[in-house]
Amino acid sequence: MTLALPRPVARRLILRPPRPGIAAAAVVLALTLTAVVWPSLFAGDPLAADPLHVLEGPSAQHWFGTDQLGRDVFDRVVHGARHSLSIGVAATVIAVGAGILLGLCAGLTHKYADEVISRGFDALAAFPLVLLALLFIAIAGTGTTSLIVAIGVATLPHYARVVRAQTLIVRQAPYVTHAVAFGASRGRLVLRHVLPNVLGPIPVLAMIGLGEAILVAAGLSFLGLGPQPPSPEWGAMLSESRGYLHIAWWASVLPGAAVTATVISLTVIGRHLQSRFEGRHQ
Repeated sequence: MTLALPRPVARRLILRPPRPGIAAAAVVLALTLTAVVWPSLFAGDPLAADPLHVLEGPSAQHWFGTDQLGRDVFDRVVHGARHSLSIGVAATVIAVGAGILLGLCAGLTHKYADEVISRGFDALAAFPLVLLALLFIAIAGTGTTSLIVAIGVATLPHYARVVRAQTLIVRQAPYVTHAVAFGASRGRLVLRHVLPNVLGPIPVLAMIGLGEAILVAAGLSFLGLGPQPPSPEWGAMLSESRGYLHIAWWASVLPGAAVTATVISLTVIGRHLQSRFEGRHQ
């Protein structure tokens, strides 16, 4: 006996499939809930090795199979979601916070100071993101903290340049001119009139940047420059299991699929928000 959807429902699914933004939001929500709730309530120990069950394929006992040490890949992917999302969020917070501060400074200071700060943005933006993060890690050393700061520093020019451009526009607005004429202090002027009106594009950029940060973090961890084994971080898991790809594909493919699904979903959400922000509709 086969189950079939009612004809109207099936017709709607065929003719009007779910919007990519909704599907992407569902993926991100599921990953977030998994990262927050599952490790605390259900998942086992991601570091527990079992020599009797090495490189076993997916089964009822081990949903994603086991790796070269007999560790449950599902448990490691679930715990890795917490690691990878935390690194990406922390790096994005650093980049956004520093970018807003530097962008405001560049847009509100004297033109010579603006020129110096802007040229600094251009110099940082001229380097490829991964190369700039590698340079910082080479100076500060490896580890989770260095990885977070490196990605944050490497991505902050994107936010700073947008904030600077918005600030230069807002500072010429009539309501700012009127506030100055009425004697508003510089701090009040920035906090009440300038800052709220320059932050519009930042959440959109941050959503796209979060996916980029997670991808770069996984790549650097794959190179051994992030959380060190046996930490269940997605990039580190890929690095550990790449030598067994021909005999145990699940140990590499499934963490890679988690990275791919997360980055694509965050990018789709960011692009959708961008189209909304710019007045376009999908």
